[in-house]
Amino acid sequence: MVYRKRSGKIKRGSLLYGCVLAAVVCLFLTATECFANNLSVSDTSLTGPSASAKTIKIQFDISWSNSWRNSVNYDAVWVFAKYKIVGDSNWYHVNLKTTGTTQTNPSGYSRGSGTAIDIVAPVNADDSMCYGCFIQRSGPGIGSVSTTSIQLVWDWGPTGNDLDAADTIDEIKVYGIEMVYIPSAVFSAGDNATGTAAFKQGSADNDPWSVTSEDAISVTAGASDGYYYVSGGNSGEDASGSVFTIPAAFPKGYSAFYVMKHEISQGQYTDFLNMLTSLQAANRFPNQNGNNRHTITGSHPNHSTTRSDRACNYLSWMDVAAYADWAGLRPMTELEYEKICRGTNAAVSGEYAWGSTSVTAAVTISGTENGAETITTSGANCCYNNQTFTDGDGGTGPLRCGIFATSISIRATSGGAYYGPMEFSGNCEERVVTVGSATGRVYTGTHGDGTLTLTASYEGNATNSDWPGIDATPANGVSGAAGSGGRGGEWNGANTLLRVSDRTNGAAAQSTRTSTGGGRLARAAS
Repeated sequence: MVYRKRSGKIKRGSLLYGCVLAAVVCLFLTATECFANNLSVSDTSLTGPSASAKTIKIQFDISWSNSWRNSVNYDAVWVFAKYKIVGDSNWYHVNLKTTGTTQTNPSGYSRGSGTAIDIVAPVNADDSMCYGCFIQRSGPGIGSVSTTSIQLVWDWGPTGNDLDAADTIDEIKVYGIEMVYIPSAVFSAGDNATGTAAFKQGSADNDPWSVTSEDAISVTAGASDGYYYVSGGNSGEDASGSVFTIPAAFPKGYSAFYVMKHEISQGQYTDFLNMLTSLQAANRFPNQNGNNRHTITGSHPNHSTTRSDRACNYLSWMDVAAYADWAGLRPMTELEYEKICRGTNAAVSGEYAWGSTSVTAAVTISGTENGAETITTSGANCCYNNQTFTDGDGGTGPLRCGIFATSISIRATSGGAYYGPMEFSGNCEERVVTVGSATGRVYTGTHGDGTLTLTASYEGNATNSDWPGIDATPANGVSGAAGSGGRGGEWNGANTLLRVSDRTNGAAAQSTRTSTGGGRLARAAS
């Protein structure tokens, strides 16, 4: 395989971004940072090619701020890469070298120099392929991570990407998404039935479920004793009184997994659009620039945004699923949502993601919204209630990811969930897989493989058969949401919708793009 030297610029200000590659020798680029926790992937190069093994190493530096590892959990960065060959304008996903099982610090990979990190290379259970890796602290610590010359092994042979030896690699980009590790633990689903349509122990018992394993759960919809939920009255949910089983394969949140630290940002989604084919991008483009603080504009492959660190709204279920498949991740379930928010704590009636029943809406934004802006409203910890912002860009809509967290904030004032992710109440509604319909319960938690559909009538869809809505015709990119729902409320909703256990929209499949719809993704830990 031939490697062509090529220069280029790194996009500044995106939470998920890549570096343009050179040839076998290192191409050093000016280090750049993105906002939120200053995630930076830089100095990307290809090195150490092996014609016999059909591998080559992808080398890069990585750094980010506000990292931690303690006895409970830690943060990480999900890293994956895309490449393009000469004579082909399409981008393809890099398959990493694997022995067929999830490994930590696999043979041939290098952890580089600097902050001690581990490289965890998970394998997709359905095809035994590795589509990315987690980079995380190898031991206890807090603060910034900065590590240089990390090396991943790209398998370009028949067991990986199956490239021809005569192919010339034109460009490669490495991407990073901040994640948080959610450990295996027993947790409560429901909050003594104060949340509308919340999970409950039984018809005469408002106590929450105790999720103690990933075993199947027998459920009754809205009646009888035993585990059950109260329907929010949404179409697509099982009728009251119906008995069903949440299968063992459905991710219930008990087992360990990772989840995105922040909601998909406008910068991340812009990068995603620019890496698709023109028809895929057309199906996935919200085209809502200027509405409710959405700023993605332009045309493929040159979409842009002026607020790359702001949470991305106007995302349909199909958009979120496509992004998940493209990134090698998967959708989150509504049981995982409650686990992330509540952790191992006992349920508090009417609690929000930060564990209390106190909430204050953001109103005033400090200064220009350049990624360093803060909220100056006293005690504010949430974006909700359709506030018209003063200062900043003004208007109504979502705020930047992680805006309430400061160097002195505690969980309640930062708006953080139990394990550390941000904005699980308010801002953009979280798209989840519901337990409230048979279509949702088919979900087994398979992971994306980096590739979307290319069939003309379906171009730009996710390809996982167990995910809700995947076989629907895009129809302007928005149809096919049955089996999905929303949790956590949104920027224009009432405070009751923000509650951890509120299921008002738990199975409300949004088949169109809305000004409040966002997304956040997960991945199993093994």
